[in-house]
Amino acid sequence: MNRKLIAAATAAVTAAGLTLAVALTTSATAANSADPALLAAMARDLGISSDQARDRLAAEQVAGQTDATLKAQLGPAYAGSWLDGTGHTLTVAVTDPALANAVRSRGAVATTVKHSASALDSAKVKLDARATTAPDAVPGWYVDVRANKVVVLAHAGGEQQARAWTAEAGLRGDVVTFEASTEDPKPLIDVIGGNAYGLPGGGRCSIGFAVEGGFVTAGHCGSTGGRTSNPSGTIQGSSFPGNDYAWVRVDAGNTPRALVNRYPGTVPVAGSQEAAVGSSVCRSGSTTGWRCGTIQQKNASVTYPEGTITGLTRTNACAEPGDSGGSWLTGDQAQGVTSGGSGNCQSGGTIYFQPVTEILQAYNLRLVTTSGPTTTTPPTTTTTSTPPGSGTWAPYTSYGSGAQVTYDGATYRVIQPHTSVPGWEPPNTPALWQRL
Repeated sequence: MNRKLIAAATAAVTAAGLTLAVALTTSATAANSADPALLAAMARDLGISSDQARDRLAAEQVAGQTDATLKAQLGPAYAGSWLDGTGHTLTVAVTDPALANAVRSRGAVATTVKHSASALDSAKVKLDARATTAPDAVPGWYVDVRANKVVVLAHAGGEQQARAWTAEAGLRGDVVTFEASTEDPKPLIDVIGGNAYGLPGGGRCSIGFAVEGGFVTAGHCGSTGGRTSNPSGTIQGSSFPGNDYAWVRVDAGNTPRALVNRYPGTVPVAGSQEAAVGSSVCRSGSTTGWRCGTIQQKNASVTYPEGTITGLTRTNACAEPGDSGGSWLTGDQAQGVTSGGSGNCQSGGTIYFQPVTEILQAYNLRLVTTSGPTTTTPPTTTTTSTPPGSGTWAPYTSYGSGAQVTYDGATYRVIQPHTSVPGWEPPNTPALWQRL
């Protein structure tokens, strides 16, 4: 596709004495290879057409190459660069006016400034070194190459504190400026089963499963209305004792994912098909990671100091404090969230989980799965005594008692029915397989 040269058509002299409009040549190769989904997203969010998005990407590629060349060529006189609102005109700042022609020769606009990029970065490093002493009124700070300053943000009424803090860090004069801000930054987190989250008033529990809008966890981890951290959210409902479940609606920017932490790696969550007594089951928690066992009994009641919990599933998998609320799966099917029990992961024990289907029904929630949020169980793999792949072991396959597979040249027989996942290869799971 032929593309016109993208050119700025005006020339002017600024107070600094140097600006010049220039042309940046677009790249037909980059334009033609742009991902259509990327172009559509740019058009949507930047308020431009798909063709304009394609031209902008090509111009930005040229600008990036030009900037890298000039940065190396200008050395300590380089003071940063930026594109205009269209993404087509590149301005490069220098501290030595004699180098302006070198900038222009590369097709960029030149402007002279007082502080080099390295000087601005060094000034910011001083603030970074005192980050732990930053007042609450200061939500952040950054280098602004357009302004040729380090900008310190300050909440209303907090500029005096911000000025005192920067002075203590050794920043004075025209290298720093202050800007009023209403920013209240928080981390944006993928919501993944088994990961830790902070409790109201302190402490830690584990995420059970991502649901549409948030996650489910144990009820004893917090009361309705309480605030969580990392991910930040609000407990929308909590039942304990009697039951032991809760759900948290996470704040905007935190993304529920159909995954559970396997410590290391992750496993997918495809649905919530209930596993039978005797099935293998693995749990994830932020204290002891990924642990496995079997389902011993269902509809169990257990009495804690706070009261009796009913309708739990009893297992021989271990868990420890901090694992509460974490995920239980058989294969890729969600089973429940950790409630409590006895013992530990050194001596073993008995641990109970709250079935996830009851939580979903109680709060009318939709489990986030690999096929999207759902309240139903998607089709599952077929149980067979002759595993697929000519008798070779395969992940995401349900194996019944007595099934035989080959793996890495050896033959194994199932001793515990289960649905396989990566990491459950026969040599790694002697509780599930017997080598013949």
